[in-house]
Amino acid sequence: MLKISIWTAIIVLSLSTTAGAVSGDDPLEDDPLIEDPSLQDPSTEDLLEEEPSAEDHYYRARVLEIDETKEDHREYYTVIEQEVVVELTSGPYQGKKIDIINTFFEGDPVYDFILEEGQEVIVVSLGEEGSFEQVYVQDMARDRGVYYLIGVFIIVLLLVGRMKGLKTIITLAVTIFLIFQFLLPLLLLGYSPIPLAVAMACLAITFTLFVIGGLNLKSLVAILGTITGVVVAGLMAFWAGSIARLTGFGTHEAQMLYFLDHSIDFRGLLFAGIIIGSLGAITDIGMSVASAAAEIKQARPDISGGDLFNGALNVGRDVMGTMANTLILAYVGAATPMLLLVMGYEMDWLKVINMDIIATEFVRGAAGSIGLIAAVPVTALLAKYLLAGGR
Repeated sequence: MLKISIWTAIIVLSLSTTAGAVSGDDPLEDDPLIEDPSLQDPSTEDLLEEEPSAEDHYYRARVLEIDETKEDHREYYTVIEQEVVVELTSGPYQGKKIDIINTFFEGDPVYDFILEEGQEVIVVSLGEEGSFEQVYVQDMARDRGVYYLIGVFIIVLLLVGRMKGLKTIITLAVTIFLIFQFLLPLLLLGYSPIPLAVAMACLAITFTLFVIGGLNLKSLVAILGTITGVVVAGLMAFWAGSIARLTGFGTHEAQMLYFLDHSIDFRGLLFAGIIIGSLGAITDIGMSVASAAAEIKQARPDISGGDLFNGALNVGRDVMGTMANTLILAYVGAATPMLLLVMGYEMDWLKVINMDIIATEFVRGAAGSIGLIAAVPVTALLAKYLLAGGR
């Protein structure tokens, strides 16, 4: 069975179009997928408009043996076909052995599913459950590596942080629960993204900081300072995004989501993502400044409000520098392949800076950093009035 992934088509067409724009050539002139009609997928839009089939059944499996490997050499590429036997290791049909033909293009680093004996894979069966007439390898089984890493993270957090580590796990779990059980479902139902993101951020901030810092004035200062910073980040993103006329379609995921649901506010979704993305860093700096102010106040109970403000502000300035780097580098790290693509094709700077996806990343990083910076003086000022009574 020859299954060419929709993502292969998207990547090939995207890169070909970019290369054509740079060189001036027809981007699809020598594309083997165009020359051989038998290998063409249906249009991306048609596939994305179809809802996922309820008749697809996924199972974990292990490759038992590879019976035969065939190679079909063509003008531009080689098609590899493996006849393999897999054994299902999950689900109601655990232990069942199935013959599968695994087909792929040689030299495709993204979708080269070169199977070996003993590998764990994910297989999908089309049609009624229990009918394995149409079954193929969907992907490599990667979930266990993810689960192991999460387990190590939890263990290390508990060993080093002890009770604080346990509180961190609880607050992280609640934040993830709010995102997946409330924010995302409500966004799919068509609710406005920005108010939803702000409300979710306020809930997550309040719960997290009260659990971590306790029910006291220090936590209240941190909560109010963090909420201010997050709101500022959202306002800056909205302002700059409106001037830059960002569409919200700067990523393939957003474009695919458009075909799933046209009613979603994609510009609002972009700004909501910036709010959520900056939440962690701003929470960190808000709590750092509030904790520093509380420690100063405890060490010098008679300190004046002005001195407490200056001390907390100085601490915030130090933390601000490192946290701004953390936020920017996180975005740069995520965008590294895109940046390499831009550099590799030696695009003109005027073209690059005006690309929707590039402008979006600049706005995302700058808006989050401005919100982070704004949280420092606001938190210090709140500490002056709430911890020192404004004296």
